Order: sequence, then structure tokens, then C-alpha cells
Amino acid sequence: MKTLIFPIVAIVLSVVAYMFPGGFTPLKGYIVPLLVVIMLGMGITLSINDFKQILHKKKALSLGVAMQFIVMPLAAFVISKLFGFSNEVTAGMMLVGTSAGGTASNVMTYLAKGDVALSVSMTLLSTLLSIVLMPFLTWLYIGQEVPVPAMNMLISLIKIMLVPIIVGVLINTFFHKLVQKILPALPIISMAAIIAIIAIVVALNVKNIQTVGILVVIGVILHNTAGLVCGYVFSKMLGFDEKTARTVAIEVGMQNSGLSVSLAIKYFGSLAALPGALFSIWHNISGSILSSIWHHKSSK
Repeated sequence: MKTLIFPIVAIVLSVVAYMFPGGFTPLKGYIVPLLVVIMLGMGITLSINDFKQILHKKKALSLGVAMQFIVMPLAAFVISKLFGFSNEVTAGMMLVGTSAGGTASNVMTYLAKGDVALSVSMTLLSTLLSIVLMPFLTWLYIGQEVPVPAMNMLISLIKIMLVPIIVGVLINTFFHKLVQKILPALPIISMAAIIAIIAIVVALNVKNIQTVGILVVIGVILHNTAGLVCGYVFSKMLGFDEKTARTVAIEVGMQNSGLSVSLAIKYFGSLAALPGALFSIWHNISGSILSSIWHHKSSK
């Protein structure tokens, strides 16, 4: 039940932001700082040993990360074309599709009785790779339709993601005892930051939601489903066990959509941030439901 608290609060605050946007739109400038807080929190939970884990289970790790940057960007592009999304919404869908795995995937993997060490390794590796692949793949898919400032995005990703993660790892390395005391509070802080980002984006998109909201919601649900299904099915087809298949499915289907929101606001406008905000809510709902089903199945 605890895993359902996050999407419920996100939905409630989103409704409040939709009804009273004036209380949230002035907070637009806080989106990037909030994301930096999230990435710093992720870094604090990591150690040098977590980076070493990348060397283990190379086949499963390679499969998950490859699908992250093949299935999700392709699905985002195809869905955008099928639904006839505008250039701004398409850019937002692509930013979600080219994002790394979300940190919430590690929690969902644990609840689904998957391989947590593999999940953490996949999140970490995809995050590092996304610094280069995110701007490159966005430019590759939609560069001719929408001007994609790939180099500027790369610099932003280094500032927003890489630097906070490195600082977080250093804090954990040199102040490990202190970190252990505050560790339980970090997920709550990260969730609060994500919920705040979602509410701000909803407030900025009140008029856009009224016109294209339903279609974008359906597109986001299909996008998330494509990642979950492909991750699970391909893992099984390649002979991986149930535990690994669950892990890959969750990792591929759950994106770091908070990052996509930040980049969308900065480079493509508030409408482009809508898919990321909706994805942030939906993938936690679908992840919670799927994890509960798998957990119950494993318990039996």
C-alpha cells in the first residue's frame, strides 16, 4: 500500500494545481533545482561498490540498457506519429523515451521480488549513458522537425545529473555514518520533489490539458506499457529467469521522467513537459500494481 501513496498524492496535488494554477506557476524556476535535489539524493545512496556491480551479470545488464535506449525512444516516436501529436508534445514524448531508468524502479523491483542489485546497476549505467544518448537520440528522431539543442542539452545533463551524483557519492564515501542516519528520509524528499515538479507542470499546462490531455494520457500509458511488456517478453525469449525478466521489465518501463520535464521546460516549452509529468504519475501507478501482482505470485 505504501507504494500507492506517491501516485495518489501526485494526483491530488495535480488536481489542486489544475484548479488553482496561480499558486504554482510562479514556481516554474524551481523545477531544475528540485531535480538537482533528486539526483543528489540518488548519488548519496550510491557507493563506489555500486559502480563495481556493473561488471556483474553483463548479459542481463546489456539487454536492459539496450532496450532502454532502443524500445523506449522508438515507441515514443511511433506513438507520437500515430496520434498526430504536435511538435512540442512529440519532443516531450521523445525526452521521456530517451531518459534513463527512474530511481523508483529500484523500489518497485524490490517489491516485485526481482533482482535489486541488477536494477540499481541498470539505473546507474543508463543514467550515465543518457548524458550523451538523450540529446543524441532526441536529435536523431526529431531533429529535422524540431530544433534540438543537443550540445546545450548535453551541458545541462552534466550539470543537472552527473555533478550532483558525483557530489552525492563523495558525501556517502566521506560521511557514511551521517548518511546512514538520513538515508530513510531521502526517498521521501525525492518523492516530494517529484510531486512538486508534476504540480508545477500541470499548472503551466491547464489550457493544453483541456485540448490534448486525453490523447496524451493514452499515449503515455501505451508508452509505459510497451516498455514493461517488451522488457519482460524479450528477457524470457532470451532465456533469462523470472527474477531477471521482472527486473528488466520494470527498469525499461519506468523512466526518469522528472529529468525530461526539466529539459522540456528549458528547451521546448511547457507543453513539451506534459508527457513527462503524466508519465511520472502513471508509471508509479502501473509499477505499483505490477509489483503487487508479482509479489503476491511469488508469495504463493
